[in-house]
Amino acid sequence: MNNCGKPLHMVTRFAPSPTGRLHLGHGWSALIAHDLARAAGGQFRLRIEDIDGTRSRPEHVAGILEDMRWLGLDWDGPVVFQSARLPIYHNALDQLKTAGLVYPCFCTRADIAAEIAASLSAPHGPDGPLYPGTCRRLGETERSERLAREPHGWRLDMRKAVEATGPLCWEDVEVGTVRAHPLSAGDVILARKDAPTSYHLAATVDDADMSVTHVVRGGDLFAATHVHRLLQALLGLPTPLYRHHKLLTGADRKRLAKRSGGRTLAELRAAGADPVQLAADLRRGVFPAGISLSNA
Repeated sequence: MNNCGKPLHMVTRFAPSPTGRLHLGHGWSALIAHDLARAAGGQFRLRIEDIDGTRSRPEHVAGILEDMRWLGLDWDGPVVFQSARLPIYHNALDQLKTAGLVYPCFCTRADIAAEIAASLSAPHGPDGPLYPGTCRRLGETERSERLAREPHGWRLDMRKAVEATGPLCWEDVEVGTVRAHPLSAGDVILARKDAPTSYHLAATVDDADMSVTHVVRGGDLFAATHVHRLLQALLGLPTPLYRHHKLLTGADRKRLAKRSGGRTLAELRAAGADPVQLAADLRRGVFPAGISLSNA
């Protein structure tokens, strides 16, 4: 495998969070990953990203399995639950601690917002203002004292990390070779105060541990791949091939999302939708009334 990541065999995955029912966009993404693997004689894996203990619910896990089976999707091997893999993420974080590439962060969201508001030129990334580096600037004595008594997360010292790896890239089916620019994400959180890991660290470690060779996911996660490519290099993990597909949008032209009430597969089932016809339509790029592909 080269530095840009060109795998030679096929394992895909679908990795929803059990914080609500799957909507049509989830179903479409799962179909793409499923069909890609099946066409190549490969494996399609299912991972439940349930590290958010405040929002993840067992009933939503059951709903995900029900929705996928209703849509005619099957998967290979056991379902992987991130909540059962916390020691693996802990070990990965320890590697980064040993390399001196992470630092403890004691800031609350209110602290971060106040510092950004007070700054005349707060740097911005794809998702808004970046972490201002408050805890990165702490002296060793203060850091040690606070570690002993205060809740804290762990952030990646992005500049140090980028210097440690040098230039990186990955391959995306839609756009070709992409040069990684993780600095644009700032010092991302790798372990939260309320959870021993974060999406960035857990997803990167899991994809490698599950031997995923092709990551199929929505274009809204394209920016995250800059960070994931860096973590792969820092942890000595393989780089899969990526396919960031377009998103489905509603009549308001906003992408379907749980929080904005995107129509769920359960609602379509309750309304009498034929799952075989629905899956066939999605595969042909034919969507229910009011649903369309995003332009980006």
